[in-house]
Amino acid sequence: MTTVDRSADVLLSDGTTVHLRRIRPEDAAGIVAMHSRFSERTRYLRYFSPYPRIPERDLKRFVNVDHDAREAFVIETGDRILAVGRYERLGPEAPDAEVAFVVEDAYQGRGIGSVLLEHLAAAARDAGISRFVAEVLPENSPMLRVFADAGYLIQRQYADGVVHLAFPIALTERSLEVQWRREQRAEARSIARLLSPRGVAVYGASASGHGIGAAILGHLRDGGFTGAIHPIHPSADTVGGLPALRSARLAEGIDLAVVAVPPEAVPGVVEDAAAAGVHGLVVVSAGFAETGTGSGTAAEHELTRAAHAVGMRVVGPNCLGVANTHEGVRLNATLAPRLPLPGRAGFFSQSGALGVALLAEADRRGLGLSSFVSAGNRADVSGNDLLQYWEDDPATDVILLYLESFGNPRKFARLARRIGRTKPIVAVASAARPTGATVLSGARSLPAPSSVTGTAPGPDRAGVAALFAHAGVIRVDTVAELFDVGVLLAHQPLPAGRRVGIVGNSTALTRLAAAACVDGGLVVAHGYPQDVPPGAGAHDFGDVLADAATDGEVDALVVALAPPVPGQLSDEDADFATALASVALAGDKPTVVTSLVDKMPAGVPAYPSVEEAVRALARVAGYADWLRRPPGTVPEVATVDSFDVLAAYGIQVAPTLPAESAREAVAAAGRLGYPVALKSSGEALRHRLDLGAVRLDLTDESAVGRAYTELADRFGPGVLVQAMVPPGVACVVELVEDPAFGPVVGFGLGGVATDLLGDRAWRPAPLTDRDAAAMVDEPRAAPLLRGYRGAEPVDREALARLLIRVGRLADEHPEVRELRLNPVLARADGLSVLHAEVVLGPPAVRPDTAPRHL
Repeated sequence: MTTVDRSADVLLSDGTTVHLRRIRPEDAAGIVAMHSRFSERTRYLRYFSPYPRIPERDLKRFVNVDHDAREAFVIETGDRILAVGRYERLGPEAPDAEVAFVVEDAYQGRGIGSVLLEHLAAAARDAGISRFVAEVLPENSPMLRVFADAGYLIQRQYADGVVHLAFPIALTERSLEVQWRREQRAEARSIARLLSPRGVAVYGASASGHGIGAAILGHLRDGGFTGAIHPIHPSADTVGGLPALRSARLAEGIDLAVVAVPPEAVPGVVEDAAAAGVHGLVVVSAGFAETGTGSGTAAEHELTRAAHAVGMRVVGPNCLGVANTHEGVRLNATLAPRLPLPGRAGFFSQSGALGVALLAEADRRGLGLSSFVSAGNRADVSGNDLLQYWEDDPATDVILLYLESFGNPRKFARLARRIGRTKPIVAVASAARPTGATVLSGARSLPAPSSVTGTAPGPDRAGVAALFAHAGVIRVDTVAELFDVGVLLAHQPLPAGRRVGIVGNSTALTRLAAAACVDGGLVVAHGYPQDVPPGAGAHDFGDVLADAATDGEVDALVVALAPPVPGQLSDEDADFATALASVALAGDKPTVVTSLVDKMPAGVPAYPSVEEAVRALARVAGYADWLRRPPGTVPEVATVDSFDVLAAYGIQVAPTLPAESAREAVAAAGRLGYPVALKSSGEALRHRLDLGAVRLDLTDESAVGRAYTELADRFGPGVLVQAMVPPGVACVVELVEDPAFGPVVGFGLGGVATDLLGDRAWRPAPLTDRDAAAMVDEPRAAPLLRGYRGAEPVDREALARLLIRVGRLADEHPEVRELRLNPVLARADGLSVLHAEVVLGPPAVRPDTAPRHL
């Protein structure tokens, strides 16, 4: 019997949470109670008969399953079971199973059926079941729609008054796309309920007016929140000039609760808010996982569990709060006394401590916000949730993220690639990566590869930036850069290219701007910089700038303006701000300004130095380049179930073996003179295939065949190596886990120098055809592949195909923790892999391909 824990908190289509878990024998009473609440029609559609009560024999069978050939899940809120879904294999070892589920009337139409189908299909696949069958009455259109809309290839037959359905349950691009779109809608709705509440309850606001709770209450009141505000206090009649309630249950229409009570009082708040029908909690209180104590972590887990059990989402704990500047909401449930003006940028900050300063800086820069969320410990609501919400939010055009870590990196990368096509995403994020897996000694000593000991280069700072860029994210290094880029995106159009026109009244500044453009990968347009005489007035300066703005050879403008000599110009001639605004706000080319003269009008991005101005423009130009490139497609490849990415080049890697079998395999290989050694810690297995130490006579084909056959028969696929391969250009292919993107594939040319310089191209798995082709050409040493100094060009398409297969291997086999092919000899007629290192272990968590859950 499998022991995998399949319980999960899940979102329904209306944004509320429920809990999914396996059925238990003690659920009998709950199943009977649920059945009693069914309407006659629901009973008839599910059981094809009135079925007024569940016979004891049926009930016992319903709640007792083996979690393999027979599986069942229940959906519950609190201690109430709302739905049950099950499958039953059609005979021992049969590939088919019958699936069915039923949902309580009050919860029908909220997406429970599709959630149950996803989780049942995942469990069935793990049990070796490949196809579901179902029988549905023709009039049961909601159930037929659940199956039809799931993204599977459905076969339908009508016989004996029943619709017979059959469909394979393997994950497909179509079924994943359906799952992800449902996920997006549910997560967006759950956030919308937090940011546009009808009423807000504040727990923990003191009657004295002191403390965090009182501050937030005042900010809500003074910010002009359009809904009702209810301070909850155990004894006071008024708090902050507002009538106080003893419990949120005494008011109607409360959607959001702000919690600023001591951590030990939070469970009581959750209970009271749940009884009042609150949809979400903003927990400003500290004293949870951020303390680094086991009790704090346990309290945080219990907070999230209790909230999800009654349908609520949680922002925080230890957070700054949430805000929505929309005129119809005006919600300031934060510790910031004043919000920035309304604008088109959505802002997510993981840090609560920095939140007030970040909001103040946005206000100083004139960067208007549509909404703001500070997630604190991020026990529940995360940056990914906000991305889902902002994707379709008509009030948001630009997304700003301050991230300290990633909860679900693969999901972040997927969302960014999709959302970045319509709305730019700017992120401050750490470039750190984990040190890698630890592999213990096994049968005999082998030097651990650098990737295993944690010294592998992996994506360096530039590589991480490139990964973000190829996902459509503008990654910046500092908060200042975040606002530099955000202001530009919020107020100016995207550049059509990288050609820059530079206009200024100071030769020193324009030359600095030109140098900064070259360093930032921009191209100074022909005929620029254009220097206006220092004594020229605003009118003359504006004429030169207008000419540059209409220049067909210019895609963007950099303006450097130094102050004139005091008293040299009249007030009208000194009004450079108006002259700049008339050009910067009227054209279709982005304009950045370094002005030492006047404060620029709203909408004109101004920076204290030309370097900062050009850096922001370069970041935006890179994003515009990404938008112009077609996204590419992930090519279909043959199965990679047996690591045939290596087998295609003469190397096969055995599947994960228990420690004893690993030792036997090593011993068998040694007796045969076979070039394989394995290390095992019982849970992780490392294979090292090193052809440099081969002693076997590979010209004896019969010996090779006997060796391969013996290992394959006893331990599954073994190792088959190539011999006497012709020379070529040495390349390196790597696979590592990155904290921001999950599995990423790296490519570069071999050699100590390229390793030292980190000359690698990196992309997240799986790779598209365009990804792979670009990776081959990206390293600085790539000219060696194209026929450097008269050498014969290599087959770059073969290298691209290898990269695609490695990407699919990483995507489809989470047990592959690391991989290194070095060297890969590339030639005009193809390539050969001469050495491979693979680290296998317990499958890395891949929540982005699992059934939906929080």
